[in-house]
Amino acid sequence: MTPITEDFIRDDYIQSLLGSVVSDSQLQDVIDKSMAKQPLTIEECAVLINAGAPDQVEKIKGAARQLKRDVYGNRIVLFAPLYIGNYCQNDCLYCGFRKSNKDAIRRTLTHDEIRNEVEAIEDMGHKRLILVYGEAYSADFIADTVRVVYDYKKGHGEIRRVNINAAPMSIDDYKIVKEAHIGTFQIFQETYHKETYAHVHPGGTRKGDYLWRLHGLGRAMEAGIDDVGIGALYGLYDWRFETIGLVAHARHLQKHYGVGPHTISFPRLQPASGVDIDPKWLVSDDEFTRLVAILRLSVPYTGMIMTCRESPEVRRAILGFGVSQIDAGTRLEIGGYSEGKLHQDLDREQFSLGDGRSLDQVCRQLMKDGYIPSFCTACYRLGRTGEAFMEYAIPGFIHQFCTPNALTTLQEYLLDYGSPETREVGENLIASEVEKLDEGRAKVKAIEDLRQIRQENARDMYS
Repeated sequence: MTPITEDFIRDDYIQSLLGSVVSDSQLQDVIDKSMAKQPLTIEECAVLINAGAPDQVEKIKGAARQLKRDVYGNRIVLFAPLYIGNYCQNDCLYCGFRKSNKDAIRRTLTHDEIRNEVEAIEDMGHKRLILVYGEAYSADFIADTVRVVYDYKKGHGEIRRVNINAAPMSIDDYKIVKEAHIGTFQIFQETYHKETYAHVHPGGTRKGDYLWRLHGLGRAMEAGIDDVGIGALYGLYDWRFETIGLVAHARHLQKHYGVGPHTISFPRLQPASGVDIDPKWLVSDDEFTRLVAILRLSVPYTGMIMTCRESPEVRRAILGFGVSQIDAGTRLEIGGYSEGKLHQDLDREQFSLGDGRSLDQVCRQLMKDGYIPSFCTACYRLGRTGEAFMEYAIPGFIHQFCTPNALTTLQEYLLDYGSPETREVGENLIASEVEKLDEGRAKVKAIEDLRQIRQENARDMYS
């Protein structure tokens, strides 16, 4: 297949979509399409963005809440990021890892140090990681570190899913990484606005090439990687433009590769070592809530990730508008999990962390708020990835598998790692959620799996 290199982000056209007045009937038509679980066009996404009257915004938020429940139920998938190394060949103006930051303390974990980190993360109860690399590491190095992570197990602790956040690669290099059995490969465009992109990514670096990065995930899919994740760093340019850019990217992937993004991330710009933040485009909490709801309605089938960049209060307030994945117990410093550092040192980290709670604290709060913390990785190990996943996700069937699997992985967590208080809350939640399952084979299997986990010390039960 000849690599696709077209520039599908048309800056002038996107700008022309912004600012129109939206009637209530226009808005309802777009919401109706989204509630039918159909992806929106960028023009329809713009209708949601331009619908700024208070009652219209509330209607968008209400629809996003309902759609999230319809597609994903009340489960929230949990993961941890693990920073492997912070050497970087780029000079992004907003990043503490940029190569010209002389205050940054550089480090790459050895195999033994990676095992120490994985042990500490498994001791928390995590089952899935995203490995994060400064953009200076080879495909062979990345694949090697993925194997190290998968190979380390302690008691009931094991990492069942390793996702990647790394530099765009060639097709041949993606194939090397794929052989290590990675999950999702994640690349953030950072900003889709070309003038801003050129300003914050100085020339002379690989990241300075807008189109190379824009088509990085297309090359990954051509190399056979089923699941990819896109994202924008909100605060570099107008949030409205970036949201349409994300939707345009999702539609491009679905059009050319038959599969849209497995995840969309929407981190907000945060303070970092040696970085002066221009406040012009910073996104307020109200705007952040709106854009999360708009993304949920625009790309109904995709997982949406909100990270520990945000405070506990913001995360709790926004979860219901479409978020399906969060990290917890996060440490951004290289080696920060095993070395047990509780306070941030920005000279050792990429950006400032907003939520420093433990995994146990996050799980307990989620359950008190009516969510099911999920450590499930079943889809990836049963082949429900790429197009197969979308066949379940787009019509909203995926939660029929995910809710029972979420309950069994939560039961594992409670028995192996949960504090007494968290265990009490969790056992009550599991009992309540089992009662809600539709009668049939899935419910019978879930009950039996839970019994085996509790009474026979079974683990990793899924369907």
